[in-house]
Order: sequence, then structure tokens, then C-alpha cells
Amino acid sequence: MISLVLVLPIIFCILMFFAKNKTLNNILITFYSIIHLFLGGSYFINPAILSNSEYFSLNSTNIIFYLVLSIVFFLVSIYNNSYTKNLEFDNKKMMHYSTMLLVFVLSMTGGILSNNLGLAWIFIEATTLASAYLIYFNKTKHSIEAAWKYVFICSIGIALAFVGIILLTIAEGSLNSLNYSDLISLAPNFNHFWLNVSFVFILFGMGTKMGLAPVHFWLPDAHAQSPSPISALLSATLLNCAFLVIFNVYKVMISANCIAYAKILLLVMGFLSLFVTSVFLYHTSNYKRMLAYSSIENVGILAICLALGGVAYVGMFLHLIGHSLIKAAYFLTSGNILELYQTKKIKSIKALGVVDKKTAWLWIFSFLGICAFPPSILFISEFLAIKAMIIQKHYFLCVLFLFLLTIILFAMAKVVFTMVFDNSQSKRVEDAKTNVKKLGCSMYYPQILLLVMAFVLGIYIPKFLDVAIIAAVIG
Repeated sequence: MISLVLVLPIIFCILMFFAKNKTLNNILITFYSIIHLFLGGSYFINPAILSNSEYFSLNSTNIIFYLVLSIVFFLVSIYNNSYTKNLEFDNKKMMHYSTMLLVFVLSMTGGILSNNLGLAWIFIEATTLASAYLIYFNKTKHSIEAAWKYVFICSIGIALAFVGIILLTIAEGSLNSLNYSDLISLAPNFNHFWLNVSFVFILFGMGTKMGLAPVHFWLPDAHAQSPSPISALLSATLLNCAFLVIFNVYKVMISANCIAYAKILLLVMGFLSLFVTSVFLYHTSNYKRMLAYSSIENVGILAICLALGGVAYVGMFLHLIGHSLIKAAYFLTSGNILELYQTKKIKSIKALGVVDKKTAWLWIFSFLGICAFPPSILFISEFLAIKAMIIQKHYFLCVLFLFLLTIILFAMAKVVFTMVFDNSQSKRVEDAKTNVKKLGCSMYYPQILLLVMAFVLGIYIPKFLDVAIIAAVIG
């Protein structure tokens, strides 16, 4: 089944290339998302039915990352059916969009399923090549600028990660293996100096793809210019793929007893990400850029939880799940707003609650979820991060953490509630009322399901998910 998930999108891309039919494109994307989700479900039903190989497998470490990708991709594919109907492009361009979307998901899937650090690096590089076209898809001045910035910065990051892998092979001596299990089991014998240096390069390299400050510069532009389904995948799933590589290399550092150095780097980048978000949120005039900066904040929290360890490990996995679900809903809802108002400028969005109540409520609940209002699952994850700081007597970091989160909350609240409740009338508002009919049912239901999952998980975590998280933490 793992082979099927990796091969099927290639077959579908060939069919799309010859058919050049928008309806068929959507059917194949949705069908692949169902197969993708079925594989993740099969792991929880009976892991033995999956034929793991030397290079690809589903295991206690990557299953949560894979399941998040599957759920988000499935619901994004549902949203995409109505979204593409409103795009006035010829069949050839829509074929390019659909094929690159499948290649993008294939690249992320390969990166998550990889047992080998070198193979994961290849797939992460493939995500850059596949998503660059999707960022450029609208072919505006800003989108081409964002695509070039994305390719340039992420290519530098990938190059740094490659140097880190080379240095890791020096640290391992005669092992000559990049398999994660080999690296972790034999890490105590590694050269600590070269291992520490390699972690710096891998962290900054993969941190570039993850969107950690100070190597985050591509992220606000890329998320702002991408089509909304692509923005959802970039924020909710791509960042997780890069984080999984960092997570696996950090396990090598733990095994080698070199985590003191790694923890400092993760904490610095994590808190710097929160600081950058708190500063730039007050100066952004684009609501999709606002969501992008929120992604920088949340990957920063993941880095902080990884560095803290202990109970924060549980918070890290809960935060990864919650952020992916809520941010996907947030970006998809931003697509509704763009469809209604035909602009990304915050100051031009007025009376959203009057124009489209369903979109307005989705916008509000997405905000409440991402800012960790109970019962959002992010409330639990951030609570566990704070608990870990108090247990470890990092009182200054705890105060700083709460202070920066409060600033970010206030900045986002000001934008969200102004967009929804400022009932000033204008020509753009009148035009938006006529555009409501463009939004099909499938441009609401995916966000509803994503938010329901995020809020229900804040109250009750199913046993299978609880077992998976504990297994990942123990591993």
C-alpha cells in the first residue's frame, strides 16, 4: 500500500496530461486523497498489513505527520473542487495546476515516509520544485517575485542541509549509513564535534523550509500569493515535513548525549520566531500575510516544545495537529474572502458578517482556534509548554512566552473583528454580496470539519491518537 501511495500520483499525472479535463483532474485528486487517507487509517487498524521497506515505512514516529497530511489533503481536495470551478483558465493551465498539486503532495508523502535522511532530503527538495509553480500560478508581478524568493531562499536552505548531512557522515566515521535507525542506535559512537556542527547546518537548512526565524523570509510572500488550497497545504503540511527531519536528527543528538547545544539553538530560533511574528503582525496590510506570520509563530512553538522536552513533547505533537487543522481552515476561509471581495487588503474588507455570515463565523472560529481559546487543542499544547517551562524553572522564558503570545493575539483580534463587524458600506461590499453565489457548499464544509476536529480534540482525544502520541514520545 505504501508503494501504491507513491506510484499512484505519477499515473494520475500522466492521465491528466493526455486528458486535459478539469473535471477529471478534480476526480483524480479527490480519489488519490481518499487512498492517501485510507493508508493512514490502515495503520491504526492493523499495522502488519503495511509492507514497510528499507527506505519507506509508517511507524510510531511519522504516523502522526502522515495522518495530518492525509486529513488536510482530503479536505483541501474537497474545497478545491469548487475553488477551481471559479478559475477562468484553460484546460491546459488547469492540468499544470493539478499535476503539480499531485507532485507536491507526493513529495511531502515521500519525505514523511522516508527512513533515510538522504532520501528525505531529496523529497524535501522536490517539494520546492513542485510548489514553486503553484506559488507562481496566478502569474502576477507579486506571485513571480514570491516564487523566485521561495526558490532562492529554500535552495540555499536545502544546500545548507546537504552540507549538514555530509558533516554527519564525517561524524559517524565508518558507519556509511543515513538510515534513521542506524544513526540513532550508533550515535553514542559518533564524533561529538562534527555531530554538533552538522546539526547547526541541518537545523538552519530545514528550518528554512519550516519557516523558523531568522530564515523565514520566503514564507509570508509565498503564502500570500499562492492559491488558497496551496496556501493551506504549505502551512499545514509542508512545514511539518521539514520539522520531521529536524525531529529525527534531534533524536540522534539525544542518543549521542549532545542535546544541550541543540536545545539552545532550538529555543533561540523558537523565541525569535515569536518575536518576529509579534512585530510584523502590526505592520501587515494583507490578511493572507497575517496568517503566514501566524505560521511562523506556531512553528516557533514547535521548536520550543522540542527543546523543552518532558511533558512538552506531548504538547508538541498536539500543537502540530492543532495548528495544521486550524491553519488549513483559516487559509481556506481566506480563499472565500478573496472570492467575495477580490482583494487581499485588510482595509478593503468590511462588513463580512453582513456579506456572508458562514464565512464570517468560520473566520472568527479559526481565529479563536489559532489563538488557543478553550476548547481549542492549542490551549492544551501551549499549557503543556508553559508547564514544562515552570517545571524546569525557566521563569523568564515563561513570562516572555506569554507576553509575545498576548501581543500576537491582540494584533490578530484587531484585524479579524474589524473585518467582520465594521459595517461600513462601499462599492466593494456591494460587489461582495453578489459574489456569494460563487461559493459552493464544498467551500464551507471542509473548514467546518477541520475546526470541529480541532475543538473536539481539545475536549477528548481518541484512544488511537493518544496511543500514537505516547508511542511517538517514547520513541
